[in-house]
Amino acid sequence: MSHLLTELLAGALEDENIENIRVTGINSDSRAIAFGEAFFALPGSNVHGDVYSAKAVERGARVIVCDREPTTDLGVSTIIVENVRAAYAKAAMRASGPQPKTMMGITGTNGKTSVAAFVLQIWEAIGIKGATIGTLGTQSGEKIVAGSLTTPDPLTLHKQLAQFKSDGIEHVIMEASSHGLDQSRLDGIEFDVVGFTNLSRDHLDYHEDMDGYRDAKLRLFKELMKEGGAAVVNGDDPEHMPFLFGAMERGATPLSVGREGAYIEISDIVRNGWGQRITGKLVGEPLDFLLPLAGEFQALNAVVAAAMVVAGDIDAGGADKEMVIAALEKLEGARGRLEKVATHKGAAIFVDYAHTPDALKTALGALRPYATSSLKVVIGAGGDRDQGKRAQMGEIAAEIADQVIVTDDNPRTEDAAAIRAQVMEGAKGATEIGDRSEAIKTAIEGLGKGDVLLIAGKGHEDYQIIGTTKHPFSDHEQVVNALRTK
Repeated sequence: MSHLLTELLAGALEDENIENIRVTGINSDSRAIAFGEAFFALPGSNVHGDVYSAKAVERGARVIVCDREPTTDLGVSTIIVENVRAAYAKAAMRASGPQPKTMMGITGTNGKTSVAAFVLQIWEAIGIKGATIGTLGTQSGEKIVAGSLTTPDPLTLHKQLAQFKSDGIEHVIMEASSHGLDQSRLDGIEFDVVGFTNLSRDHLDYHEDMDGYRDAKLRLFKELMKEGGAAVVNGDDPEHMPFLFGAMERGATPLSVGREGAYIEISDIVRNGWGQRITGKLVGEPLDFLLPLAGEFQALNAVVAAAMVVAGDIDAGGADKEMVIAALEKLEGARGRLEKVATHKGAAIFVDYAHTPDALKTALGALRPYATSSLKVVIGAGGDRDQGKRAQMGEIAAEIADQVIVTDDNPRTEDAAAIRAQVMEGAKGATEIGDRSEAIKTAIEGLGKGDVLLIAGKGHEDYQIIGTTKHPFSDHEQVVNALRTK
């Protein structure tokens, strides 16, 4: 199958006369380019993709699409577009075939994975065949395929969406990361419904500052949402207003949820075992349900998910609200998100992905009421990432938990001991154990009745990155191994 390049690049071209150029496909990886394809030379953080154009031509590239003129004669046409990343995303959509009917996107610093998982579970409960794409990979029904990026590259993304469509899946929710939004990976999608969870410090090793980080996430609301779509925001987050205004500028239906919500208003959250009873109002009607998950943040994630599902079919009157709320009582947490993985000697052991100051504070705060004796935490900080958050995380851990063990968490190319030292600056009185396996084992050995242990940072991850190599490592497996020796 071949494509006219003018059709793939519709809206991105200026005066280029390329009517007769046909390509067999597209790619941005010169190593994977096939004969007859268009090579999109994308700008990178360190190297511009145009340095690989010659290699792409050697492998059979029919044409180069770039945002700057070539410095040498490549022997094939070079098409110049202003925003080559956006052009690539839209071309990937057009080249991949039909896509699912209803597309949803969820953004925010924390909670994206949980909201996506909850939306999928609600869809299944009310009889809608759906799928998710995000940090945990792709999931549809019982089929889960791991992925390496929260927001995949455009070609991978749109091929997956086309496959979903072929499988009869018309409802998809995606996690929209700030990196993916900033790099225009989602520019080939018009989202029917978008959602916002919260905003706090993260990824400042990539974004210049918090304004840049916020602006990247705002693209989902201000540029990628379908005009007249629906936008769900956590009204309790201090940063929610720009997202609400962004949605209104787009002509969207704004739906706020939370204690300060107008669409779903939470009036009370009462702990009920390891769950919580939530009462309030849904569009003015009484709301009362038992959420089988701990933590007020999970209650907020749940109502964001519920509002998104209802809004997803708003043209048809919306999904049945009573069925949606009933589904909330059967929700299961996403893997590695405040997940209770074991009990030992009357103590509960949790694994959580918390790797930012706010996420750590939220997770520890959620578990604090359950620790009738001591609250203990194992934490680390990733290498080659924002160094400013390390001492903050240590300080939060020491402030909320009774015992803190500082260990390694994907040191990457940095010196692991230096990273731990930065965390220890904030975690006064903490114990330092570099070996993460030994740190987890030590924490479990010290547990007693009424204790709660949080192992934070890795969550669902099944690897430890040392240097540039991923070594097999799972906090879940480490807990199991530690308990086997008891």
